[in-house]
Amino acid sequence: MMMAPGAIAENYTKMSLIEADFSNQNLTDSQFTDANLRNSDLHNADLTGVSLFGSNLEQANLEGANLSYATLDNARLVRTNLTHAVLEGAFVFNTNVDGIIIEGADFTDAFLSGKTIDKLCAIASGTNSITGRSTRESLGCR
Repeated sequence: MMMAPGAIAENYTKMSLIEADFSNQNLTDSQFTDANLRNSDLHNADLTGVSLFGSNLEQANLEGANLSYATLDNARLVRTNLTHAVLEGAFVFNTNVDGIIIEGADFTDAFLSGKTIDKLCAIASGTNSITGRSTRESLGCR
């Protein structure tokens, strides 16, 4: 079976990808485990099922990215832009979210710790432009 061009899963494990441009790319099922993606541009990228376990996404641009079912456990999302990103069913445990930007992000059915949910609910606002879901509702904020 042949895969569509640009949809081949790649392995970027432990690579230094500082300021890399992955915008608008189909990276479905790729591996970015322990990769350094600081200041990288991944806006509008399809990151469905991607492993970003332990990766550094500090100040990365993930605006409009599809992170459905992605693994973000132990990742560093400090000052990361997740505006209008979709994180449906994503795994986001032990993740540093200090200064994260989540306006319009959709966390429906994401696996988050209570502590992380509390941090995100304190700043949650907007409605996702792709799914139409409220960020606060998708996080289960009170």
